Amino acid sequence: MVNKRVIKVVIVLLIIISGCTSLQLDQSEKTLPNIPKVEREFRGAWIASVANINWPSRKDLTTDEQKKEVIGILDKLKNDNFNAVIFQARPQCDALYKSSIEPWSYYLTGNQGKAPDPYYDPLEFWIDEAHKRGMELHVWLNPYRAHHIAGGEVTEFSVVEKHPDWVVKLKEGYWWLDPSKKEVQDYSNSVVVDIINRYDIDGIHFDDYFYPYPSYNNEEDFPDDESWKNYLNNGGTLSKSDWRRENINVFIQRVYKSIKEIKPNVKFGLSPFGIWRPKHPESIEGFDQYDKLYADAKRWINEGWVDYWVPQLYWKINTIPQSFPVLLGWWKNENLKNRHFWPGINIDRENNELNNSEVINQIMIVRGMLPDSPGNLFWSVGPILTNKELSDAIVNGPYKKQALVPQTPWFKNTPLASPEIITLKENDMIKISWSHENNKNVFKWIVYFNYGNRWDYTILNSDTFSYEVPLTFEYKSTNDNDKKNIKKYVLNEVAVSAVDRISNESIPTFRKIE
Repeated sequence: MVNKRVIKVVIVLLIIISGCTSLQLDQSEKTLPNIPKVEREFRGAWIASVANINWPSRKDLTTDEQKKEVIGILDKLKNDNFNAVIFQARPQCDALYKSSIEPWSYYLTGNQGKAPDPYYDPLEFWIDEAHKRGMELHVWLNPYRAHHIAGGEVTEFSVVEKHPDWVVKLKEGYWWLDPSKKEVQDYSNSVVVDIINRYDIDGIHFDDYFYPYPSYNNEEDFPDDESWKNYLNNGGTLSKSDWRRENINVFIQRVYKSIKEIKPNVKFGLSPFGIWRPKHPESIEGFDQYDKLYADAKRWINEGWVDYWVPQLYWKINTIPQSFPVLLGWWKNENLKNRHFWPGINIDRENNELNNSEVINQIMIVRGMLPDSPGNLFWSVGPILTNKELSDAIVNGPYKKQALVPQTPWFKNTPLASPEIITLKENDMIKISWSHENNKNVFKWIVYFNYGNRWDYTILNSDTFSYEVPLTFEYKSTNDNDKKNIKKYVLNEVAVSAVDRISNESIPTFRKIE
């Protein structure tokens, strides 16, 4: 029999240990002031290279002119508190980057297969410049478009010439890869794998071009009769439409798996046509992508074959047959795996106050309906650059404060250490400086400051290691009699945290200001 005195001693010790642990936890919690959470919202824009829509603005720009346009676009987005860009690096089966698989793009130099001169790698430049500004760079690829009607002559470098058995010509002049062919799936997947292996990107992105829109082939059926017959002769049992959809399903799954096998924390995003099928939900009318593009987009989001979902909800709020909030709500209910849902918003409309208000209202509707991981993508960056009234309305309204990209909880997360900080009083300013044990894993810094129990923050790029704030801050308020009061608040405390590439924040390090 165990000695009762021993049992009593053990119980007392357990109580003491438990009490000490509880006390330590309480003290630890008390050391973390009630600082506000940094806003989180995916704020991105598509940058289209096809037909020189956004960049480069012309196919005869010099290298320096191309770089100047990149800097201008990214500086504008950074100043307007965007945090991501979706850059079209493969507008057809060509490359706006150095590739051993596909030729240099016609849209870069006006000659397919010709490198920029003086030489540089545009994708590498876009990545470096975006990251310098603390912005994610997602590579936008078109997996099946072999040659665009605005892509110049078909050259000896083109997949159309190299692999004529892989492609079909459509009535309107486009060349299209046949999605049913394994060689085609291998080829397009190899492009994704090549980019993932060689470039430090944050995401891979596909838009709505799977089987082509019927208008590309004069409303006639896609010309894949030979492939269809081969499928039947080899024992295939699916209907033609289901077979086509399955070809796309297999490829989407394969791409997602390929990305995760190489770099698990690179996001895969899809941007399908905004309507899955008419009557889903009941009030919706319009184009049937399931039946016409053979894109079972509902299944892709149901199964979670993506990290983020960007259906192109390009209609207005009060367009009843394609209402923006109605479609937003329907897609939200289909997001069974809780992936990020950041809808595409159309801003390419007339420059007037009504349309600017439409954009702001859609952003706010997204925030209200998707509060846990808000965000959206703008089609396209063009109006942000040219429509001052629109960009001012966005940055002075919903984008007034900086925001981090929402966290991706299903990604592998290795917590960052907290930075070391020091403060130095210089006249009427406090200089905050910091360092970190592993700078290469830091993508951004957040500096917090507390005036009179009012916390605020700023987000800084990874190459910044100090920041100055005033010792006093004037706050203007309005009393009940509409008389403005100006109150001065003294800086009480500051803090600095580190943020990694997938938007996880370290525990902040705090310093009292005496």
